[in-house]
Amino acid sequence: MTSNVDMDAIAERLRRLITQAGLPGVEPSAYYGLPAFKVGGKAFVTVKNNETVVLSLPVDRKEQLIEMAPDIYFQTDHYVGWPSLPLRITAIGDEELKRRLIEAWRYRAPKKLQATFG
Repeated sequence: MTSNVDMDAIAERLRRLITQAGLPGVEPSAYYGLPAFKVGGKAFVTVKNNETVVLSLPVDRKEQLIEMAPDIYFQTDHYVGWPSLPLRITAIGDEELKRRLIEAWRYRAPKKLQATFG
């Protein structure tokens, strides 16, 4: 069995990429007891376990990403029809993950805050 990256290390990676992206108004938080990052009081990314991160994205966008990179993005019955996209954290590189974090942030951020981000 491969060793799992621990959830704190995953949260730290997310924090680093969020900082690099310069996303305003982000607060570290918890979502159902799991490490998460919120904007405007809404979680846009959650560390589900040692292998999975869940992004908030529109359902149609979620389906595009799953089709584009099924080795990274997937869904379980729990997420069908919901604007939440699980991804395999060990399968995604920092640049792509940063792009997805920006996308999820834009999906959840209040309009006024979005206007402050290039």
